[in-house]
Amino acid sequence: MRRARAIATLTAFVLGLSGASAIGAGNRVQIVGFNDLLGWHEDDHRAALQSFVNSCVDIRKPGWQSLCALAQTKPDAKAFFETFFTPVVIRPNAKALFTGYYEPILRGSLYREGPYIYPIYQMPPDLTPRDMEFTREKIENGALAQKGLEIAYVDDPVEAHFLHIQGSGQIQLSNGNRIRVGYAGENGHVYRSAPSELIRLGEISRSEASIAGLKAWVKRNPEKGIKALQFNASYVFFRRLETLQPGQGPLGALERPMMPLRSVAVDPRYVQMGAPVWIEKGGTNVIRKLMIAQDVGASIKGPQRADIFFGSGAEAGDAASDTNYGGRMVVLMPVAIAREMAAGR
Repeated sequence: MRRARAIATLTAFVLGLSGASAIGAGNRVQIVGFNDLLGWHEDDHRAALQSFVNSCVDIRKPGWQSLCALAQTKPDAKAFFETFFTPVVIRPNAKALFTGYYEPILRGSLYREGPYIYPIYQMPPDLTPRDMEFTREKIENGALAQKGLEIAYVDDPVEAHFLHIQGSGQIQLSNGNRIRVGYAGENGHVYRSAPSELIRLGEISRSEASIAGLKAWVKRNPEKGIKALQFNASYVFFRRLETLQPGQGPLGALERPMMPLRSVAVDPRYVQMGAPVWIEKGGTNVIRKLMIAQDVGASIKGPQRADIFFGSGAEAGDAASDTNYGGRMVVLMPVAIAREMAAGR
């Protein structure tokens, strides 16, 4: 009963605000209805609400905290989103692109032993953003060795490379334990895609640019393969994540655990971090789901650009690597804020 009263009170407040045009701000935004969202009525809105609750407390802008407090009371999820949010297409004429990412699980050891010879480093305390000396090549050739920065050692250079691309992962240790690592910083060099460079050089095909394909190529060309991976001078440092539970996803940019197919990386210049985001991805494996903007990425740039989190492990990695298609992204904004956006305020 108290929950129903809270919904009714907030509804009266939100719906009592002044209206605005459906398309405004120089056609930079477009207001659409929930019935215009393909697959909206078939989605599991409760899962989306759970993901929203995980990170909505981090939204400090006006108009969000009352909605976050209400979401924590576990209202009817579909009615909650339909009542208090308005679907907004940001830059409706922009071309959409959806890709996928995941949390890899690597084999490793806390010590350099046997096949475990590729270190995963923590951030050097004296490394500054302007210190461009430590390229990937120099680091992998031992520039940071013997400084006590090794978190663990893994057994495959390609898996380690993809860990850097994904930004977080799990390491299954030889002693039976498992540790989680997350992004801590970088060496200051611009990211360049080693697989894309190999495709450009004709060394591999696009179908071989997956983890499995790249591993096979590096195995056939070990010396050449290591050099190819070092084409990407950017190097990511990690930190151990001690607080995550086994069933939780990795931490996103908001430092909250992410949920498979309910968390998405966006460009925060266009999309409010923590906001619900409706994804309509076309292609072979159609995705029509409500997700939450909980992460960012170096290559995620633009108003209709998103990277979908698929989960942990090899199966999630396969699904993520198969995701590269267009569609439409719609951001759910609080009703009053959506009207202000449409009015250009």
